[in-house]
Amino acid sequence: MAMLLEARFRKRGWHLLAFIATIAAGLASRRFLPVDLPYVGKYPGDALWSLMVFLGMGIIFNKASSLQLGFGALGFAFGIEALKLYQAPWLTSIRHTTLGHLIFGHVFSWQNLVAYTVGVLVGVVAELLVVPNLSVSRGHEGLGS
Repeated sequence: MAMLLEARFRKRGWHLLAFIATIAAGLASRRFLPVDLPYVGKYPGDALWSLMVFLGMGIIFNKASSLQLGFGALGFAFGIEALKLYQAPWLTSIRHTTLGHLIFGHVFSWQNLVAYTVGVLVGVVAELLVVPNLSVSRGHEGLGS
């Protein structure tokens, strides 16, 4: 548990590469995965979207703990999902654009919350395995520090 609370030493360059790769994988999942697969549907894309949010927050808050980033990413993702319940005309028109659909989606779904949680958990676990904590990494400089 203590590992979750320790500040991490995230190299922004590597996180940016992972962020871009996650966007590419998410777009590919929407285009190439059949949505009629039982229990899969569009949820890999949703999990990758929340992983992208987690990685993006890691770029911005590069010395935060994994737990802080995880809760921040979940709060953001859950907030966007809850925003789907609000159907103002101006927001609906934004949702009908490609970028607006990718960011905001259209219809609220409880299953999306599960997919977002899975995506963030993948990010937290991967980070705990790969990204050293700040106290161990003092003085390291490298790609995109």
